[in-house]
Amino acid sequence: MPDTPAGPVIVADEPGTFPYGVLAERHPAILRQVAADIPYGPEQRRALDALLVNCTEGAVTPLPAGAHDRDRWAAWGMDDHAGRSWHDVPWLWSESWFYRQLLQAVGYFEPGPWQGVDPFRPAKLAELDAPATDEELAALDALDDLPEDERARALLHGSLWGNRADLGFRMSAEGAEETAAVPALVADDGERLWSLLDGSPDGTLCLVADNAGRELVPDLLLIAHLLAHGRVARAVLHVKPHPYYVSDATTADVLDAVRRLTAAKGAAGAYGHALRAALTDGRLELRAHPFSCAPLPYADMPDDLRADFADATLTVLKGDLNYRRLVGDRYWPATTPFADVTAYFPGAVAALRILKSDVITGLAPETEAALDAEESGRWRTSGTHALIQVRT
Repeated sequence: MPDTPAGPVIVADEPGTFPYGVLAERHPAILRQVAADIPYGPEQRRALDALLVNCTEGAVTPLPAGAHDRDRWAAWGMDDHAGRSWHDVPWLWSESWFYRQLLQAVGYFEPGPWQGVDPFRPAKLAELDAPATDEELAALDALDDLPEDERARALLHGSLWGNRADLGFRMSAEGAEETAAVPALVADDGERLWSLLDGSPDGTLCLVADNAGRELVPDLLLIAHLLAHGRVARAVLHVKPHPYYVSDATTADVLDAVRRLTAAKGAAGAYGHALRAALTDGRLELRAHPFSCAPLPYADMPDDLRADFADATLTVLKGDLNYRRLVGDRYWPATTPFADVTAYFPGAVAALRILKSDVITGLAPETEAALDAEESGRWRTSGTHALIQVRT
């Protein structure tokens, strides 16, 4: 990494901060929701109750000796953090540890009736099958008459904004975004992104997915468009190998999303059938690397994943968590150059992210000043702003 001073690693030890609230309030709420959504038996419910106490009042306790991934977690810092409060270890680590412990509590990895049952599946399906999804898919028909480049840009913004994808399809008030005092898009390297997806016959897009449901659908639509119009020859979609961070996408979630599309009418259905064809002929490939669920930044990625990204024309990382892992989960000064903190990445890389945590890099000084003047520090975590950043 260039000579950019590293910001302090984010921990969740200070009441009133956003990370502290996640550990103290959001995680207990997630445990209660999982228990309400799935009729787990007494053993799993006792384990969920014990996890609630442990994650709010207790200390990090290593995985049991027979856990299939105990050695992996030991290499990822489990033994180093054992005995410490969840609030005193890096926030990225403690968040990831929470989801691993949740899966342990419900028996996801253990032989038995609950093995492989996604504790977040009811919530994922409810969102994917909601009427609002029908409205967003119907909006695709309005894009058919647009020139290909405008359609591609609309789909890119749909992918960026996730389940607010309707914003990406609203082709109105051209230039209004640039003239707003506090723009919704706080950094926009979109043109640089398109320059990399130039239709090379061996062009490969790696897209590291974020959430399932109505946020994964726009990612798949973008991939389908890029393949159909020759902007890339193939795409590799990285998903999680198991449930993670409530709504992160797994292979099962990709299949659910493709099912939702193929069952739709109009343009959405056509996209769905195109995606099925791309999956079967290999133009769209799924990957689920164990490091996708690691509590570590991508700077620590293993060699095989590094080689996968190095082979891509462009790697796009979606979402807030992937951004934190890409640049490092630190309190960077907002004007820290994005290119500096991603210099380690083995190829061209882009971030598509709605701001939902304190981490931010690459802002122009005047943009940071305008955001702070109008919204104080709330803009970092409110989910009302987004960015497209590219390092070539």
